Amino acid sequence: MSAETPFSEGVEDIERKRKIGRAFVAICFASTLVGIVALVALIADVLYESWGWVTWEFLTYPPSQVVENFLPDGRGAGIYPALVGSIFLIALTAVFTIFLGVGAAIYLEEYAAESRLKSFIEANIANLAGVPSIVYGLLGLAIFVRAMQLGTSLIAGALTLTLLILPIVIVSSQEALRAVPDSQRQAAYGVGATQWQVIRDVVLPRALPGIMTGTILSLSRAIGETAPILMVGAATSLFVAPDGLTSPFSAMPMMIFEWAGHPEPEFQHIAAAGIVVLLTILLLMNLVAILIRNRYDPRT
Repeated sequence: MSAETPFSEGVEDIERKRKIGRAFVAICFASTLVGIVALVALIADVLYESWGWVTWEFLTYPPSQVVENFLPDGRGAGIYPALVGSIFLIALTAVFTIFLGVGAAIYLEEYAAESRLKSFIEANIANLAGVPSIVYGLLGLAIFVRAMQLGTSLIAGALTLTLLILPIVIVSSQEALRAVPDSQRQAAYGVGATQWQVIRDVVLPRALPGIMTGTILSLSRAIGETAPILMVGAATSLFVAPDGLTSPFSAMPMMIFEWAGHPEPEFQHIAAAGIVVLLTILLLMNLVAILIRNRYDPRT
């Protein structure tokens, strides 16, 4: 009757751990496939529903609520006012976010001394990044629409979206600034540069890829939000494009939401076409973020 040697027990233990490892990898791979398959199925369904409806007329015509006006090429139910509204909305949001978000990050990282107040501010900014978007919509309604009496205007919507993504931009910009080696700052100080010159000529150029990537990805989130602009009074159906900061406005998410609520099958095709346009803009914004990161990345 032979007893197992310590060597054989060690081999069995290693083999058991390998089986557990392979099982864990298989579970992770299956979990990844669930998300990928769901995404592919969603995109395939949207492309199938929108086939033949995304045309130049669809991009340049105002919307229509009359099914009889619909043509197979999408004419008579365009997305032009919502498309222009989304472009103006995200452009204004970008201006406000870059100045406020990057400015706040520079102050916290380069000027503010370490203190309990700074830690308290940074902790609250990090917490605000996880607040649901509907809360920012209510805040925008209370401050910009009612208290500042901006009404249901384009600038009120842009300021509300700025509140939504500002914490994310501040956090991502802080991380990009921290990634700049401190030795480069000290070298610039050593040749007589002032603090602002160090920030302008040394820190910001090297942190620019991370700052711009975080900002553009945050704007990509903002352009697809519905709840905040719904709370500040964005129109679900607008037949003219906004022509000023105080003009009423619509946005693509609102227009898609309105079309998807109609039972007629023609509206489902139009909603799918609007989703394709929105996804295309999101992909272009993400592509710009990648190009900026690669263009200014010092490692390339």
